[in-house]
Amino acid sequence: MISTNLLLDFGGKITTYPKGAQLFREGETALNYYQVVSGEVKMNNYNLDGKEFIQGIFASGQSFGEPPLFADVKYPANAEALSDSEVIQLHKSQFLELLASHPDVHLKMTETLAKRLFYKAIMVSEISSQEPEHRILRILDYLKKHVHKLDGPFSFKVDLTRQQIADLTGLRVETVIRATKALEKKGELKIKSRKVYR
Repeated sequence: MISTNLLLDFGGKITTYPKGAQLFREGETALNYYQVVSGEVKMNNYNLDGKEFIQGIFASGQSFGEPPLFADVKYPANAEALSDSEVIQLHKSQFLELLASHPDVHLKMTETLAKRLFYKAIMVSEISSQEPEHRILRILDYLKKHVHKLDGPFSFKVDLTRQQIADLTGLRVETVIRATKALEKKGELKIKSRKVYR
């Protein structure tokens, strides 16, 4: 995370997006660095059949969509506000200038991108070979620890729909429902008032 004040010093602007608003679309030229101030943003793709695959969910203090800025390529996914959100944007040239003048921030950005790359490698393996219950636990644990920074049993209230969990894990909604119930019976999840807790 880059401090909001530093981003503003380099010309960043805070924009408010209502739930469902598109920040950028797959195939568009990457022009800005984005960092969530409040709310949540998802990055996603759709396959030829129209099925959504969620690439990641980003909350307060997290950035998203940076790799195309470094590789000078187009966005490989869409970005959409999952809730009413405030996002700080910094133009690519100003972002690169910020990194060049602050090596400590550049190093932290490299570390963040390396962790995301590691997570993607793990998830590709998980999605292709593991049982549905395992896939669901892995994605919920990732969101709990790395997105929401929570610890402790049942401290994470999952604000995702069954469909969104399916889109994150590559499962069908019916499979998510069955696996969630099985995980509750095993004591891995708690369900109260139709909300899931991990």
